[in-house]
Amino acid sequence: MKFILKLLIAALIANAAWHIMSAYTAYWKFKDAVTQTTQFGNDKSLTMLKGRIVQLATDYDLPVDDNDFTITRSRESLHTVVDGSYSRDIELVPGYSRPWAFPFHIDTFSDAPLTGDSR
Repeated sequence: MKFILKLLIAALIANAAWHIMSAYTAYWKFKDAVTQTTQFGNDKSLTMLKGRIVQLATDYDLPVDDNDFTITRSRESLHTVVDGSYSRDIELVPGYSRPWAFPFHIDTFSDAPLTGDSR
């Protein structure tokens, strides 16, 4: 009986770890994709970048829309900054989930000339 209880606890911990890591894997992939998009997106307007970031969130099945983040771009220093966050329910134990916040701050610099509309 003691062995079965230990096995059950181990299974619950493994289940929670799997769900948390799955959510964080999508989060990290999304952040990397947004970093690449902003670093190599000097030829795109801020509206186009916003649309691309929303598309990336859809690709990674994340609940992000264009009101969940802001984009600012500095013409002088060629920095593009994306700030935002989203919340996702993670099932820690079968039948019990809790909201988990995923904030992101992406600050990229590109030495390519700025050709897109900065508005």
